[in-house]
Amino acid sequence: MGPFYGYALPFPGGGDVAPVAATDTVTLHGYVRDGSGAPVPDALIELWQADEDGGLAGAPGSMRRDPVDGGHLGRNGVDFTGFARVPTDADGHWTARTVKPGARPGHPPYISVCVFARGLLHHLFTRVYFPEDTRAHTDDPLLASLDAERRETLLATAEGATGSYRFDIRLQGEKETVFLDFHR
Repeated sequence: MGPFYGYALPFPGGGDVAPVAATDTVTLHGYVRDGSGAPVPDALIELWQADEDGGLAGAPGSMRRDPVDGGHLGRNGVDFTGFARVPTDADGHWTARTVKPGARPGHPPYISVCVFARGLLHHLFTRVYFPEDTRAHTDDPLLASLDAERRETLLATAEGATGSYRFDIRLQGEKETVFLDFHR
């Protein structure tokens, strides 16, 4: 049995990347599905991202516990952390509340994603790009290297004017999400 990603790794507020008082937050959510389209109820999603100005200096120590109250230092609800860790629920659904990242030189705004799930010997890396940045997508080396059908698996879908984006992760099979292979 195992690994059991839902035990000890998720933490309260793990999907709250944006400060509590931030007004232009977005909700990023989706489903993790296996090759047959079944939900993966025990996956763990990590997100890393730039702030709204494209800066990568999130609040340090967001994973260190405060010995007094057990809270997470750096996740004080005031500072932007740039990091989320959220489990999927019984339907394979996950949610994070964040800010839309700003562009960085040579890249449109995106959020880095890491997927941990049963059956994976190694975790998987991918990215979430936003649909309204289509002009900047043409200059992105990763997106430019993909055909249109594969590129689509990296684009979130805007859900009306609510500030909500959906990004589903398909681990294999038809419409498999593009995953990145990092070499040292």
